Amino acid sequence: MPMIDVYAAAELFPAATDRQLAEELTAALLRAEGVDKPGPTHLNNTGAYLHRMPAGAVHTAAAGSARTVRVQVLTPPGVLNRGAQKQLVAEITQIVARISGDATQPGRTWVLLTEAAEGGWGIAGTAFG
Repeated sequence: MPMIDVYAAAELFPAATDRQLAEELTAALLRAEGVDKPGPTHLNNTGAYLHRMPAGAVHTAAAGSARTVRVQVLTPPGVLNRGAQKQLVAEITQIVARISGDATQPGRTWVLLTEAAEGGWGIAGTAFG
């Protein structure tokens, strides 16, 4: 049930890169989870949602139209150990910078790792946990 949400100004990533971004982030997450050979269940159910927002909708305390990126990853409880968390944050940051084409992007890329509450997720009408 891992899910990935990317929030960024619409023009931060080139228009034709949505699929590439989704595939590379999904692969990074599955690697961090220890999935060496993803099967159909992994590939069909790991969702990547790209939220392209108007530049004026992204702000920091210092600037409007900021080029910050927020990547939030949701996993079941306990799936990522500390080493996997570090690996995933580093890899996501590298992917975002490379695809955006901006070598300074890592300093403006936030990765939030979130665990679903025990029993707080489900698929196909079945609650798991």
